[in-house]
Amino acid sequence: MKRPLAAVSAALLTSGLLTCVATAAHAAAPPAPAPDASAAARAATVLRTNPGAVQGSSAESYQVQSTRVDASGAAHTRYTRTYQGLRVYGGDFVIHTAPNGTYAGSSVGLAAPLTLLTTAKVSADAAKKTARAGFTGKAETVGAPELFVDASSGVGRLAWETVVSGWQPDGQTPSRLHVVTDATSGATVGSYDEIESVTGSGQGIYTGTVSIDATLSGSTYQMIDPVRGNGRTCDMNNGTSSCTTFTDADNAWGTGANSNRQSAGVDAHFGAAKTFDYFKNVHGRNGIFGNGSGVPSRVHYGNNYVNAFWDGAQMTYGDGSSNSRPLVALDVAGHEMSHGVTEALAGLVYSGESGGLNESTSDIFGNMVEFYAAAPSDPGDYQVGEKININGNNTPLRYMYNPSLDGSSDSCWSTSTKNKDVHYSSGVGNHFYFNLAEGTGSTSYGTSPVCGSAPAVTGIGRTKAEKIWYRALDVYFTSNTSYVNTSNPANTARAYSLRAATDLYGSCSTEYKAVQAAWTAVNVAGNDATCSTGNDFSVSLSPTAGSVNPGSAVSTTVSTATTSGSAQTVTFSASGLPSGASAAFSPASVTSGGSSTLTISTSSSTSPGTYSVTVNGAGSVTRSATYTLTVNGSGGGCTSPGQKLANPGFESGSTGWTASSGVITSSSGQAAHGGSYKAWLDGYGSTHTDTLAQSVALPAGCSSYTLSFWLHIDSAETTTSTAYDKLNVQVLNSGGMVLTTLATYSNLNKASGYSQKSFSLAGYAGQTVTLKFTGTEDSSLQTSFVVDDTAVNVS
Repeated sequence: MKRPLAAVSAALLTSGLLTCVATAAHAAAPPAPAPDASAAARAATVLRTNPGAVQGSSAESYQVQSTRVDASGAAHTRYTRTYQGLRVYGGDFVIHTAPNGTYAGSSVGLAAPLTLLTTAKVSADAAKKTARAGFTGKAETVGAPELFVDASSGVGRLAWETVVSGWQPDGQTPSRLHVVTDATSGATVGSYDEIESVTGSGQGIYTGTVSIDATLSGSTYQMIDPVRGNGRTCDMNNGTSSCTTFTDADNAWGTGANSNRQSAGVDAHFGAAKTFDYFKNVHGRNGIFGNGSGVPSRVHYGNNYVNAFWDGAQMTYGDGSSNSRPLVALDVAGHEMSHGVTEALAGLVYSGESGGLNESTSDIFGNMVEFYAAAPSDPGDYQVGEKININGNNTPLRYMYNPSLDGSSDSCWSTSTKNKDVHYSSGVGNHFYFNLAEGTGSTSYGTSPVCGSAPAVTGIGRTKAEKIWYRALDVYFTSNTSYVNTSNPANTARAYSLRAATDLYGSCSTEYKAVQAAWTAVNVAGNDATCSTGNDFSVSLSPTAGSVNPGSAVSTTVSTATTSGSAQTVTFSASGLPSGASAAFSPASVTSGGSSTLTISTSSSTSPGTYSVTVNGAGSVTRSATYTLTVNGSGGGCTSPGQKLANPGFESGSTGWTASSGVITSSSGQAAHGGSYKAWLDGYGSTHTDTLAQSVALPAGCSSYTLSFWLHIDSAETTTSTAYDKLNVQVLNSGGMVLTTLATYSNLNKASGYSQKSFSLAGYAGQTVTLKFTGTEDSSLQTSFVVDDTAVNVS
């Protein structure tokens, strides 16, 4: 899903009469930067040995999106995720590695591993109709719905995404509406317009004297910036289609009056140049797109068009009411183009609290561009759109020092923040940033109040604050990072900005403590790790909870990361275990950056209940994490032995089973092991996923629990080294979470005839679990996985 590169504010004109610099050459845009291969290789090693660090499973694949390597050699590799071949929106993550290549933590949006089925109950045509019905303007095209996993909330659901393109009701604002439809219920669960805008009324024109770069072509100057990737500025001539690049004979552009069409172009060109320079010179990013390309700017768009927008590739500005006030502003231009930076780096989802962070990031950088440019007529001021008078009463759109002054924005976080429009939930992030940079109380820009009884904050200055925010966005934020997250506390702006402050200025530094104080001042609390000035590490668990029947065992992955100083030996222990339970770590100690498997074994006498088990890692300091253990059985004799699966040989068709269409079949294309029916997964020779599942209750107190089935694999694949097509055999709990993957087979296991497979399910005695077979096939050369004569024998 393409996240919106929103343009929401009208703009104002900040310059007119200009002194210009021109060159005759056009600069070629360099290619987009490629991921660092060595950093990505180190991250891949960590990922293979520690999938729990990203809530991973064997049903997933990962693709490197980008890498960032620090001067120290530490690296940050950002990944996208697919689940059973489907794109996972909100499944992105970052693997952090230390200079020596060891694991140094992760940024993860998922709160738990994905375990959902991937067969849609709602058709693509139904989703398409729903999306079309939700479009309020003039629709021109309705794209083909894409089936994907929507994990923007941290928990996955199967959904369709449909893009409807056309025009908003005003007939001039383009629209690309993304509609997300639940693939199980058919309900619309979300939508956003990729082209975001806000209308308003404007009057007058703003002047100032600035310099711009133009290009000399023959004897004529063109408003094309050769210094910044040939970003051009053009005149829409009050239409909505073609755009003519501004030209001039003497390289003296504009008069400061609206009657001269160049005046609006000058300010748009200046805004694009200063935004490019800000990100390049302050943050080391090669322009908005990161590849040196300039940003096109279109002015005089539409007729009486009181609006401006960013569509992900270019800026567009209307001329305002009666075409008398071109809506071009330095801070608003910086705001809108910063959406492009956010999309490229963290891709913050444009809804809920992550949408508020998306908007506040643009307000932050839009204002920092204004301070950076130091335009005589429009100095920095921590207000957004203050020159436009879009509200009609000479007030700005937003106030960063006290966001609630606009009557709608949140100055302090509350449980209702996530339900607000993203332009108002942005207030929490804006207020935090102002406090961090300038402090609370009376300042040169306005009075910033604290929330509740929070202590006052002493600011650390814009230079440090903007560095911390950019680094958090660049290497730590995920697409669904929020202000507060009870299910995944690490995936918050507070936690990530503290990590950024630690990277830049050190743990326990003045800057680190200022970040803590600035978040507290806007009512965003956090379970911050104890800061350290020496060698330190962290301990984390995945999963953080599990259930077990008395006499059985449950496992979790214990991950460590070096958070400051040098790596050290960490020795594990556990406390808080119930009577009759024991804990074993394999290995018992690791070098920080490594991981261990914790197995908690219970006895038949362990009492049912829920227990908080503290997992300790001891080194130069002791760090801990909590595992919630649920003992959910009572033991006893084997009161109900026998075979527990319904319709184990499939001779009654789909009775007892849940399966993809066509899986349970009597087709002669594949022979059954016994009888006429079998379960035939895949075999299409194209990208395809099939599933087969049945829930089974396992009685407590028995000595043997054995799953068995006969499996035949044939394949047209000829490779002897690459598993293109796979069959996973898994055990899921009643909530759909994968408890274990019993086995994975592939085209590499093809053979004539059937072979019997068997596995112990003793660890799930006393529970109701789901046995699930999932076959995934790539785009060419068929592989068939044929299952027959299954059984779960208990004795």
